[in-house]
Amino acid sequence: MNGAHLTVLIIDDEPQIRRLVRNAVAADDGAARDDDPHRTARVLEAATGQAGIDFAAAEHPDVIILDLGLPDMDGAAVCREVRRWSKAPIIVLSARHLDTEKAELLDAGADDYVTKPFSTVELMARLRAQLRRASGASTATDQALVLGNVKVDVARKRIERDGAPIHLTRTEWALLSALARHPRRTLTHRQLFREVWGNASGDAQQYLRVYVGHLRRKLETDPVRPQFILTEAGIGYRFEAPE
Repeated sequence: MNGAHLTVLIIDDEPQIRRLVRNAVAADDGAARDDDPHRTARVLEAATGQAGIDFAAAEHPDVIILDLGLPDMDGAAVCREVRRWSKAPIIVLSARHLDTEKAELLDAGADDYVTKPFSTVELMARLRAQLRRASGASTATDQALVLGNVKVDVARKRIERDGAPIHLTRTEWALLSALARHPRRTLTHRQLFREVWGNASGDAQQYLRVYVGHLRRKLETDPVRPQFILTEAGIGYRFEAPE
């Protein structure tokens, strides 16, 4: 974000959806100006995937809202292309409900998804969450985290419960680091497997189920009802680090 200026790119071939999202951004921006009168939001609109890619390259938006059902190319292809050179958060609007399809979108580089029909209140909440994550001055790997009675320092590979050190294996540290680098973002089984085990072969879900279980027993007050390492059923895991 350039100072207090916010640029939102909407890529959707339905004019009514673009208008709905544009009005929601304007209303949300109006509420934000009550706290910051210098804040302004600019909304860019594209009706095709290629136009959206061109806008993203030329205008460097702070966040992209992307529909999957585009007339010239699949939204996942747009996502992969933009992600090659942009780190802007991408929120996908999708009428698809299958977990496998949602996982494919996240693997393509999307940061979040909202299933149609959607609430503009939810969409704006997700947009604000993505902007907070993107503009954070530090990440969970830069500073010690306090998770209940557990203190985690990922950078120094130190973890304590009530002041007493807890041992993590190399793989457990690699998994925790991968999750902590992307706080409050769902990472798919494939993404985590690739980050932790590289090109190793095997059942990603089973490997992760075992090691997430190890981490929960060491980090969570109640591993059966975790607060910090959350399961996205059929998709992957999300690390809910304190803000």
